[in-house]
Amino acid sequence: MHEVFLCLGSNMGDRKAYFDRALQEIESRAIARVVEVSPLYKTSPVDYTDQAWFLNGAARVETSLSPRELLVRLKQVETDLGRDAGGVRFGPRPMDIDIILYDDLVYSDEVLTIPHPRMDKRAFVLTPLCDIDSEIIHPKMNKKLRILLSEIDDASQEVLPYL
Repeated sequence: MHEVFLCLGSNMGDRKAYFDRALQEIESRAIARVVEVSPLYKTSPVDYTDQAWFLNGAARVETSLSPRELLVRLKQVETDLGRDAGGVRFGPRPMDIDIILYDDLVYSDEVLTIPHPRMDKRAFVLTPLCDIDSEIIHPKMNKKLRILLSEIDDASQEVLPYL
């Protein structure tokens, strides 16, 4: 089994219901076993900022799937939850599921890069990951996640506890 960290986010409709449903689908479709889920956060949009705030969280999962197989299956969950593949890049979406880390793999092809290429610049990714395990070492940057989070110097990235 492979240890994988996912980041999930939604900024449309009932964001919490989409988050919960995505995790249920990941397990019920035998894509992965959910081991641990972070607290949820309300987060300001990044890159494309003219949209509603997101609800973000992270999950540690175990899977037997290869990275590419995992990506295909997670994209199907997004689609089934209403994500429009032709939507605006970084725009509104009912569900976004990103593979952040997959074991200590460093991998890149035309559709998938592991570790996630922007994770070290995203407080909405690192904050919930650190809630699960802040001591994980980024396999390419060789820094602990808590250090990467402390190095983000972008006041526009608001990450607030979801109550």
